[in-house]
Amino acid sequence: MDDQSFVYDSMYPVARVLYQNLPNFEVAGYALFAVILLLSALVYKLGFAKRLPLGKNIVIGLFLAAGSLGLTFLAFFLPVVEGLVIAALILILYKIRLWREKRENAASH
Repeated sequence: MDDQSFVYDSMYPVARVLYQNLPNFEVAGYALFAVILLLSALVYKLGFAKRLPLGKNIVIGLFLAAGSLGLTFLAFFLPVVEGLVIAALILILYKIRLWREKRENAASH
């Protein structure tokens, strides 16, 4: 077993797929960062976002990008992407349930 296969075996599935299938490590790193940033933004939007002025949204976006950069380094050997996917799915189910309850309450009144 060579060193490269040992590292790939230690990686979590999403990072491993990106690093094995993209042309080089630089592109794979940017792709992993983009996946984490998009999932983080989705989780933020579904669970925590409120209507804010543009300047505050820009500041939140910058901090979200900085946090995503840190999570990218952790995502090689920890289930960061997988956790964000699960969080997004839970929040999507919550939003669907909330929407249905509001629709049923509006129909009954």
